[in-house]
Amino acid sequence: MEPVRSGGTPITLTLADEQATRRLAVDLAATLDPGDVVMLSGDLGAGKTTLARALIRHLANDPTLDVPSPTFTLVQSYDLPRFTLMHADFYRLQGEDELAELGLDEIPAGAVVLIEWPDRAPGLAAPERLAIDLRLAPEEGPDARIVHLTGHGSFATRIQRMLHLRRFLEKAGVAEARRERVTGDASSRSYERVLLADRTILLMNAPRRPDGPPVRHGRSYSAIAHLAEDVRAFVAVADALRTLGFSAPEIYGADLAEGFVLLEDLGDGRVVEGDPPTPIAERYRAAVDLLVALHGHMLLPSELPVTPQLTWRLPDYDLDAFLIEIELLLDWYLPRLAAVPSTPARSAFLSFWRDALKPVLAQPPTWVLRDFHSPNLIWLPERRGIERVGVIDFQDAVMGPAAYDLASLLQDARVTVPEELEIELLGRYAKARRANEPAFDVGQFAQIYATVAAQRATKILGIFARLEKRDGKPQYLRHMPRVMTYLQRALAHPSLAPLRAWYAAYVPPPPAGPG
Repeated sequence: MEPVRSGGTPITLTLADEQATRRLAVDLAATLDPGDVVMLSGDLGAGKTTLARALIRHLANDPTLDVPSPTFTLVQSYDLPRFTLMHADFYRLQGEDELAELGLDEIPAGAVVLIEWPDRAPGLAAPERLAIDLRLAPEEGPDARIVHLTGHGSFATRIQRMLHLRRFLEKAGVAEARRERVTGDASSRSYERVLLADRTILLMNAPRRPDGPPVRHGRSYSAIAHLAEDVRAFVAVADALRTLGFSAPEIYGADLAEGFVLLEDLGDGRVVEGDPPTPIAERYRAAVDLLVALHGHMLLPSELPVTPQLTWRLPDYDLDAFLIEIELLLDWYLPRLAAVPSTPARSAFLSFWRDALKPVLAQPPTWVLRDFHSPNLIWLPERRGIERVGVIDFQDAVMGPAAYDLASLLQDARVTVPEELEIELLGRYAKARRANEPAFDVGQFAQIYATVAAQRATKILGIFARLEKRDGKPQYLRHMPRVMTYLQRALAHPSLAPLRAWYAAYVPPPPAGPG
């Protein structure tokens, strides 16, 4: 697929053959979001249905899926892993009044609509849409096509990004490889497996995250909470962890400006089992041992190399970051339950937290990976010792208290860790640290652990409420009862008595649901 013109609207590409058309379908699939509208125009035989079929098969992760042309049925619906897709062909449409009979006046929420011959129904031309026009190009070859891509709304920048990704893959020599989408997380990042002849590697597609509006003193939430806005942090921390002997993914190539990274595929081995998932004790013990080894490194640097010319500084997990996170409870979780505290109550909440966090902030700082929990830990049985635990998703790493990542693991928001296992693993960690460092204060560590566990649970309740309200992701609400249970465990520490009383007075329990 050779770009003839990469700027302006429309963008024109030459497709040499049907294989190039399939590659374009794969690229388009990576750009689609729920609710998108794609319009396919062109002469009869120009390849509209071929492109549509390749797109649907890739989205279904099924190269043999039967995708008939909807010329006679007019609409075919596909329940795909990421969204429902409605494939329509309006060639035989006599008028827009027929759309109601087809059910297109009640498109399911979040469905992607793929329309051939859209000129027969101009009323469906949504402001956010991608227009694709295909033409035969016999002068370029017997099977060649010319395609014009016109992005409207956000699609204009998304199509440009698609072309940047294609060039990145070509430069890396993997543009011809088959790609399969991997289930992602709650972020804007997406992942694909790139299937090579002898192995698979992962493609991370991480658009630069906008800084967001200012929320305090002219700074955005992401800036105050020290959330990475691009992939530099991921590359730096991955290389740093590998240098110390930990199983972070090897980086094979990166476009730091665009946010594309090719990295080692650590596989799908899990540290949990079953449905609902439960911890595999042996693997959790290995994860605890990994943290013991990491925290045994004294004076870990905050300045990490990204390239020979570029470094990344891990920010400090400071008071402002801790507080802006716990305020998510006030701004999202409590309003959802119609339990907004008064201004004096809010001030008391923050005052109690400032006092509770003083000993946390006084701890010697180490690398805090920040999301060290089951979704981001990969079991590697072919390796030995702590290398059996692969680690991913650490781009928001900071310099902070060692107890934080242990709390992330042992109070996993998505997995119920039985209290007896949590206590056992806390003891395992403390015993190992004490053996290596005779001055290690177990009692003080227990206080720090309880405090950061309560802080993290508070933050997560707010994040899950925000994901449901702002981002339309209600699936996270089912974890709230579990997180509330963790919160109560942590608040039971005597040092947190003022906070425990505040939560009892102002924080209602979440609605009943699976834990």
